[in-house]
Amino acid sequence: MKKFPIAVMIAALSVSLAACGGKGDDKLGSQVEKAADNRADALDAAADNLEDQAKAVRKDGDRQSDAIDDADVNAQAMPQSQKDALINGSEKLK
Repeated sequence: MKKFPIAVMIAALSVSLAACGGKGDDKLGSQVEKAADNRADALDAAADNLEDQAKAVRKDGDRQSDAIDDADVNAQAMPQSQKDALINGSEKLK
């Protein structure tokens, strides 16, 4: 009689181990998911940084536009290279 309960316990343990696979795939799957989450977080942070940079560029463009209007610049007298530098942001109105 004592052998039957022991056999039942061994069978129950075997079934529970078989259910989880026992091959470490759960741990590997969790590691893969965590690594993907970390990469996604890094991309989100980079996107936030780029958004902040874009806002700064727009604000700088608005300031330059206002400075040109306020200075009443004679754009027709400017050489094209100076106009191009102002437009592409490599030069600021002084």
